[in-house]
Amino acid sequence: MAQIFHRGTNTISRVSIIGGVLLIGCIITAAYTIDRGSFNSDVAVVKEQPVPFSHKHHVSDDGIDCRYCHTSVETSHFAGLPATEVCMSCHSQIWANANILEPVRASWRTGESLAWTRVHDLPEFVYFNHSIHVNKGIGCASCHGRVDQMPLMFKVNTLYMNWCLDCHRQPEKYVRPKEQVFNMAYQPPANQLEFGKKLVAEYHIQKLTDCYTCHR
Repeated sequence: MAQIFHRGTNTISRVSIIGGVLLIGCIITAAYTIDRGSFNSDVAVVKEQPVPFSHKHHVSDDGIDCRYCHTSVETSHFAGLPATEVCMSCHSQIWANANILEPVRASWRTGESLAWTRVHDLPEFVYFNHSIHVNKGIGCASCHGRVDQMPLMFKVNTLYMNWCLDCHRQPEKYVRPKEQVFNMAYQPPANQLEFGKKLVAEYHIQKLTDCYTCHR
C-alpha cells in the first residue's frame, strides 16, 4: 500500500508543536514586559514639571520634612501639593531672582496656581487614602521610594493592584513604627516579620482585600 504521509511528517509535527509553544511563551513574555515596563507603567519616567523641583535638594540637603509641603498627608486622602505661598516662604529670600524660579514668582504675582504634573496618578476608579496608611505605620518610602535621593521625581513602583495587594495581604512585611513613617532612611530590623506582627496587632491593622476597600 502506498505511504499516505510523507516520511518527514513526524519531525515536522514535533517542530511545529515546539515552535508553537515557544511562540506562545514569547508572546506572553513580551506582553508581561510591556505591561510591567516603563512604557505602560511610567516607572522610572521623569515627567516634565513647571519647575524642575528637586526632592533630593530640599529633603536631603536642606532637611525639610515631607509634611512642610504635603500638609494634609496625615489628615486627608490627598497628600496635598504645596501652595505657591509655601514655596515663597523660603524663595522670597533664597534664590529670589533665580531664572529657574520665575514660574513660581509669576504664580505669586498673578495668583494662578502652578500646574504640577501628577507623578503618582491613580485611575479614577481607585480610592486611596494617604492618612489611613500614614497613621497605620506605612512609610512614605514604601510607596514612593527614596524621594530624598531623587533630583527629579519619578515612580519606583507600578501602583498596580497586585502590588497593593501584596502589602494588604502581608502588612507585617512593610509596617514600621509610626514615628519612623517620614524617615526616608529607615531600615527595617532583621526580624521584620516578627516585629511587624506586633505592630499589626498594636495598630489594629486589618488585612483588607475585598473589592470595596479600593473600588467605591
